[in-house]
Amino acid sequence: MKKDVSALAPFLILLALDFYLLPLLAGDTGSAMLLMLCVMPLIALVSAVAYGVRRGFCPALPIAAFLLFIPAIFMYYNSSAWVYPIAYGVIVLIGNGAGRFFYQKR
Repeated sequence: MKKDVSALAPFLILLALDFYLLPLLAGDTGSAMLLMLCVMPLIALVSAVAYGVRRGFCPALPIAAFLLFIPAIFMYYNSSAWVYPIAYGVIVLIGNGAGRFFYQKR
């Protein structure tokens, strides 16, 4: 169990930085939409694929992405952002599954 958490830690830190630091860069509505709809999901997807390629599939990663985004709603967004934790969970799930496909090939 400890090995699983230590293997997840760098990817969870990357997701936390994605969810909590990038919104600070949004200066106006246009840049916020670009971050929320393009940059942040892309970072989440790439980190999930990287985890899947290195370690295989882990169901805890999409759950962690879901849970990590919830506090960001209260910090940066309004109640209309409740769809994003689900979206990020699905994006990370897809990325982790795609990475697992390449993990099996090694």
